[in-house]
Amino acid sequence: MSNAKALIEMMPQAFDASAAGDMNATIQYAISTPMHMVIDNGTCQVQEGETDNADVTLRMDDDDLVALLTGELNGMTAFMTGKLQVDGDIMLAQKLTSLFDADRLSQ
Repeated sequence: MSNAKALIEMMPQAFDASAAGDMNATIQYAISTPMHMVIDNGTCQVQEGETDNADVTLRMDDDDLVALLTGELNGMTAFMTGKLQVDGDIMLAQKLTSLFDADRLSQ
């Protein structure tokens, strides 16, 4: 079982650039170790810390984020049950799971 920080750090390897197209977005993960991801024209980079220009911020417990990223927890279910709070572009948040191969994150 990966921890949330390690899983986010693996996300660039699971990134599907063709699914992202020309997307340009910054996603903040508000977890025990804050992380943020920048998707820019087919590239995906993650960094530790907070950013001032996030398009969307996802707030959740580390264990819930691990379950979400590995496909064990449905994003809509997490949102509706209060396990996931979204600040900013909720449509972007909904698209995120389609940009990554969950199988490559759950190894």
